[in-house]
Amino acid sequence: MRSYIDVRLRPDPEVAEHQLMSAMFGRLHLALVQVGRQDIGVSFPEHNESRPTLGAVLRLHGSEDALSALQASDWQRRLSDYATILPMAAVPSASGHRVVSRVQAKSGIDRMRRRAMRRHGYDAAEAAQRVPESARETLALPFITIGSRSTGQPSFPLFIRHGAVRQEAVQGSFNSYGLSTQATVPWF
Repeated sequence: MRSYIDVRLRPDPEVAEHQLMSAMFGRLHLALVQVGRQDIGVSFPEHNESRPTLGAVLRLHGSEDALSALQASDWQRRLSDYATILPMAAVPSASGHRVVSRVQAKSGIDRMRRRAMRRHGYDAAEAAQRVPESARETLALPFITIGSRSTGQPSFPLFIRHGAVRQEAVQGSFNSYGLSTQATVPWF
């Protein structure tokens, strides 16, 4: 991952920043599905997990060839109204690395109860007693609201965690959201 492209949202008084980021990320997801690239990662340099927000910058990471192929797909065509796409640049040599991954909360209490009924033979009342409402997991991470273009799943929150900064890069593949559980992206 020697190259990157920054896409910066422009302030818009009528639309919230997170809504613009979700729309832009949705277009990127569609392009990654269409071009079938697993060698392009994303990060959000302005993310803030204490607030939680992803900020106004989406950074695409990859080789020059991978990013050029993505740009040729014309995914950014309609972004000019609300974003500025900076030219491709080389990653600074003194950068760290971090994993940017999706985190899924166990928040579907009904699903967990149905699973308990199926796996352990509980009836609905016993499953409700064994899987109380307090078992619902909530996340305090930044997220994007997105629908899956690859599976057709309706809108859902895609929670994103930036792992700890490390010195060594880890090679690997990225999913159709540009996220990975193991592969790192440069951090600078």
